[in-house]
Amino acid sequence: MKQGPRNLITDVAGLRVGHAHDKGLRSGTTVLTADAPFVAAVSVMGGAPGTRETDLLAPHNMVQAVDALVLSGGSAFGLGACGGVADGLRAMGRGFAVGDVRVPIVPGAILFDLRNGGDKGWTTNPYPALGRAALKAAKPSFDLGSVGAGYGATTSYWKGGLGSASAVLSNKITVGALVAVNAVGSVTAGKSRRFWAAPWEIDAEFGAVGLPAVLVAEDEPLLTKQQGEATTLAIVATDAALTQAQAKRIAIAAQDGIARAIVPSHTPFDGDLVFGVSTGQRPVTDEDLFLLGHAAASTLARAIARAVYEATPQPGDLQHVWRNGLA
Repeated sequence: MKQGPRNLITDVAGLRVGHAHDKGLRSGTTVLTADAPFVAAVSVMGGAPGTRETDLLAPHNMVQAVDALVLSGGSAFGLGACGGVADGLRAMGRGFAVGDVRVPIVPGAILFDLRNGGDKGWTTNPYPALGRAALKAAKPSFDLGSVGAGYGATTSYWKGGLGSASAVLSNKITVGALVAVNAVGSVTAGKSRRFWAAPWEIDAEFGAVGLPAVLVAEDEPLLTKQQGEATTLAIVATDAALTQAQAKRIAIAAQDGIARAIVPSHTPFDGDLVFGVSTGQRPVTDEDLFLLGHAAASTLARAIARAVYEATPQPGDLQHVWRNGLA
C-alpha cells in the first residue's frame, strides 16, 4: 500500500474535515462530514467512553447512515458540540426525513482534557459553538497536531494531538484514518522519541526514527493520568461499499491500530473508540474485506504517531512536545 495524495482521511473522496478550538479554553472539536449521508458503525473497547447517538449505529437499528461524526474535547460538556453540528446541518437542509422535518444524525465521542491548564470556568457551554464552527470550516485539506479535538490532548509523556493518514491499496480502494490522541499509554518506547507505530511508517511521515534496538519486555507502565482523564478517539473510512455490519467489522479490526501505536491501550481509564465509515463508491470482494481490516489498523497506527509528531508548542504546555525532543 502507499499513501494517498494528501495522506489524510479526506483522500477518501467526498469526505471533509473541519476543526475549531479555543486557545484560552485549551480545547476544541473536529468534525467529519460529506455532501451526502454515509454509512457509519462504531467499536468501543476502552473502559471509560463518552458518546452520543452511538446506539443508532448498531446494524439492527433503523438509521443506516449519518450526516456527520464529531470528535471533541471537553469530557461530557463536549457532547454539546454534536448539537452545534446538528444545528448547522439543519440550517443547510440536511438530515433524516421525518415527514416535513429534517433531523441531522450526528453521533460523537469525547475525550477528557479538563485538567490541561486551560480556562474551564465558563458560564455557557462553549462546545455547541465550537461544533458549528468546525462544521463550517470542513474541507478536504486540514491541519494536524495541536488543532481541533487534539488541541488540548496529552499522552503519558508527550503532548498529544490530532492525526490523520491514508493508504491506497493495490485494488485501488482507499482507506483513511482520523484520530485525537489523548491516551493514558505512551506512543513511544519509554521517554525515547521512537514511535511504537514505526513498523507501519510510510515515507518518513513521522520522522523515520525507527524502533529501539532492544525492547524490554518486563517493563511495567506507570499510570501517569487519573481515572477518566484519557481516551483515543478515531474514525477509519473507506470508499469501499460496506454494509453497516461490515463497517463495524473494519472498526473492530482498526482497534488493533491503537494497540500497535499506544502502549498500553484499551485501559479501564481510556474510552478508546473507533468509528467505521463507508462512502460506498467501490464494490468489494471477500479478498478486499480481508485486506481492509489490516489496512485500517496500520493506517490508524500511522495517524496516531502523526498526531504526536505534528503537535506544536503552546504557552502553558504541561508536557514535552515531540518536535522539541527531550527536556
